Amino acid sequence: MATPSKRPPKVSAKPRAAAAPSKASTKASSKASSKASTKGTTKGTTKASTKASTKASTKASINALPFLRFYHSEVLRTKTIAVLTTLEDSPDPTKHRDALAKLVVELNDAGMDYCFIKPLKLAKPGFIVEQSATLGMAGALQVIGSVVRNIIGRMDAPQLLSVSASIRQLIR
Repeated sequence: MATPSKRPPKVSAKPRAAAAPSKASTKASSKASSKASTKGTTKGTTKASTKASTKASTKASINALPFLRFYHSEVLRTKTIAVLTTLEDSPDPTKHRDALAKLVVELNDAGMDYCFIKPLKLAKPGFIVEQSATLGMAGALQVIGSVVRNIIGRMDAPQLLSVSASIRQLIR
């Protein structure tokens, strides 16, 4: 039977950073701020202006969050913009499910290559390790690709447009 340690807990020299607010507290503060901002308005305020201010505050809060992006080829960027524009401008976005699914698979492949394979090669772990990682990643991407095609292939128009908007947020 182990006895508990009698050592006092270590005191850190650096103060700990404040914890990030939880989703519940963030929602509560955004609701409170939106109520406060609409309190002084007149009855003539339209839903569109309220919706626009909510959308702007949501966008500002999204921009404040940390993010991770990756660089990809100019050809893939051009293809991404073309597919998204075609999907968004189409009267029936469901006709472009396959193109969007293929695009998401290509973006996954480019992202995995940029975030994992390239840094691994820079570390020079050796031929066998590199080949094992490349082979394993190829298998994982095949499984992910199958899942992506299956899910996007069942989406309706608003869901496809939502995916398109999410991808557009990542483009700079």
